[in-house]
Amino acid sequence: MDSNWLSAFADVFSAVGTVGAFALGFLLLRREHRREADRAEDERRSQAEQISAWVEMTHKLEGGRELLFHIHNASAMPIYEVELPLPARDGEEPRSEFVGLVPPGRTVQRAAPGEWVRSYVEPEPVQIEFLDSAGRRWSRDEQGALSRAE
Repeated sequence: MDSNWLSAFADVFSAVGTVGAFALGFLLLRREHRREADRAEDERRSQAEQISAWVEMTHKLEGGRELLFHIHNASAMPIYEVELPLPARDGEEPRSEFVGLVPPGRTVQRAAPGEWVRSYVEPEPVQIEFLDSAGRRWSRDEQGALSRAE
């Protein structure tokens, strides 16, 4: 009877160990998949994180001042279909300033709406939408938050 009890205990211990090893393996596999997904998302965001846009008053060469949008691409690849959505007033149709392409490592400037000059105080970020070099659409809001746009 003693050897049967010992044999049963060994079988139960072996079964629990097998189930535990399977559970631990599954847990480690899930963790690695999550880490891989995070790494892939970081890769997808890497170019988009290097894009910024702001409005700033600049001095003209011939004198005077001018309010300009600045779109900066600090990445090594161009961005496409760049748009700067403009705030619409009540009853107005939303519109945007289309820039098109911004080459790598460049800052492109476009004139800001003339009526913005009255409320300008200092350089500030503006909303921007663009396609990265892989064709994914991104949007960065006025607070700098980057999100994937559909």
